[in-house]
Amino acid sequence: MDTNQYLEVFIDESNEHLQSCSENLLVLEKNPQDTAIVNEIFRNAHTLKGMSATMGYEDIANLTHKMENVLDAIRNDKMVVTPELLDVVFESVDHLEEMVADISGGGNGKKDVTQTVEKLRRLENGEPLEGTSATQEEEISITSDDAIQSSELAFDDFEKTVLEQSSEQGFETVEIRVTLRDDCLLKAARVYMIFEILEKLGDVIKSVPTVEKLEDEQFDSSFAVAFVTKDTPEDLKQKLMKVSEVETVIITQIAVKKLSTQPNEQEEVTTAQIQAIAVTPKSEEKQVTTTKSNGHNSSKTIRVNIERLDILMNLFEELVIDRGRLQSIATELNHSELNETTERMTRVSGDLQNIILNMRMVPVETVFNRFPKMVRQLSRDLNKKINLEIIGAETELDRTVIDEIGDPLVHLIRNALDHGVESPEERLAAGKPEVGSVELRAYHSGNHVFIEIEDDGAGINRQRVLEKALAKGVITEESVASLSNKQIDELILASGFSTADVISDVSGRGVGLDVVKSTIEALGGSVSIESEQGKGSLFSIQLPLTLSIISVMLVEIEKEVYAIPLSSIIETSIIKTSDIMNAHNQKVIDFRGKVVPLVFLDETFDVPRASNDNDGFHSVVLVRKGDKMAGLVVDSFIGQQEIVLKSLGNYLSNVFAISGATILGNGQVALIVDCNSLIK
Repeated sequence: MDTNQYLEVFIDESNEHLQSCSENLLVLEKNPQDTAIVNEIFRNAHTLKGMSATMGYEDIANLTHKMENVLDAIRNDKMVVTPELLDVVFESVDHLEEMVADISGGGNGKKDVTQTVEKLRRLENGEPLEGTSATQEEEISITSDDAIQSSELAFDDFEKTVLEQSSEQGFETVEIRVTLRDDCLLKAARVYMIFEILEKLGDVIKSVPTVEKLEDEQFDSSFAVAFVTKDTPEDLKQKLMKVSEVETVIITQIAVKKLSTQPNEQEEVTTAQIQAIAVTPKSEEKQVTTTKSNGHNSSKTIRVNIERLDILMNLFEELVIDRGRLQSIATELNHSELNETTERMTRVSGDLQNIILNMRMVPVETVFNRFPKMVRQLSRDLNKKINLEIIGAETELDRTVIDEIGDPLVHLIRNALDHGVESPEERLAAGKPEVGSVELRAYHSGNHVFIEIEDDGAGINRQRVLEKALAKGVITEESVASLSNKQIDELILASGFSTADVISDVSGRGVGLDVVKSTIEALGGSVSIESEQGKGSLFSIQLPLTLSIISVMLVEIEKEVYAIPLSSIIETSIIKTSDIMNAHNQKVIDFRGKVVPLVFLDETFDVPRASNDNDGFHSVVLVRKGDKMAGLVVDSFIGQQEIVLKSLGNYLSNVFAISGATILGNGQVALIVDCNSLIK
């Protein structure tokens, strides 16, 4: 079977099942008596095992099978949930995630998990985790003299034809009756392992009971299959007896010419159906049945490769450019019918734009869901008690933004755990609860998404921050007095800044936070910090909903057009030349009681001037970055417009204060101003 065509589906579904395992394990840790959670974890593991075995990833299937045994013992009250047991299961899930990631990267999914498998074996057998090396499994004696039930296998005309053709090609047809031990914990898993062996040695023509009943464990302890193979009965028996908890394997030859011609009322099951059932989760079986009986699939969702959405987005971006061009032509011609058609096209394309952008939107849950397990492990490593609460995980962001924010959030959370939240002893001494709290929030506000990380830890030690900042040369002695508390807090975002005396594996607050800042700002966002010593800290990240199509204010300098993102603009204003003042060799204005520096864009971008006559007035765009402001001086305002953001390419990646370009309706290229670079 060619499995390459199913690889992407396998990777996606494997990640979903592993994520579900991780989430439910965290819930189980808090509710160790809840067998419903164990059943859910077991179902995920069982489905993953079937999928990976069918795809040929034996290492994943084997490790998942060992994990299944432990989970099955728990749900059958043969084992209790302990922190040590959960550690081993978590370790297994970690390995499985790494193996799936290896497959996603083009690897074979193999990994040495001997130690973890040994731990699972010890748990299953009730042995202590620490101790002597693994003992060999007891050999299962082959009992071939046991009484065999009368054959229940009967074949219809189609099956008889298949068997006759197989016989003509030199294949042997045998009946294999397998009996499992009475104390078998997981009959369906053993059945699956047996079918997995048989698939490699020949073809299963029929089974009694049917595979559906075997899958649902609707049989006592034995079942029979009709099997076509070139292997000898002795070889078959030897291989099947290697499956644990198999009591007997009895193989008898079937005389093809003497087969009954009576049609069998039992449903026939082909090899392909066995594979399909093995890899189909329980929740999807109804959809398969519906498709078979009604001729259509009741599912209302489909998987779409993200590359197709990228292509669709690129095509729509070209449409937006042409739409702007058409609007410009319609305005110039002033043709009523053309104007009406253009307006309708604008409305329809606007709706289309919303649909396409929504298709690209992904819940931040895809990033957030990795953090509970990470916090659990780090809490144990740091000997701290920390509760992570996630709010607003359903908040959606463009996929391009989602892809970039994972690492910055990991860094902020690791720092909050290491240097934010105190040890239990320190918290109790300070009159705080022993268990620290870290809250991860996401919410929409306008055209932005805010992600906040708040802890109730020690807060930022401003005196220590100032000392380190002075020692590192981040600030000067003269500037210390003028810094606000918020400005001192945000010094930890400066490049190369660190308050950690010893750099730990977890990292201290401030280590690499400049990378967090630069990554977020590269996405058109911003980072701010609020902290109160002894009470905790709040890191707030503001991000645009999407990076592809943005709203801008078009401005003109001489004959050149520039685009300023609306997300950065506070307001526009016309000021008198006489209102401009000088402060520290910088031209500034008084904007509602606040001194705002001016940035003359013609000087910044070296725009050649025909004359410097401004009639005593200046057009100013007031922009903000965090709590800092600046006034961008331009010649005139053109108006507000939605534009497609285009990269300048690798050769122009480091142009100061320019984040990209766009093509306007008249075909002219307008550069997009990076306001963050201009505000210092």
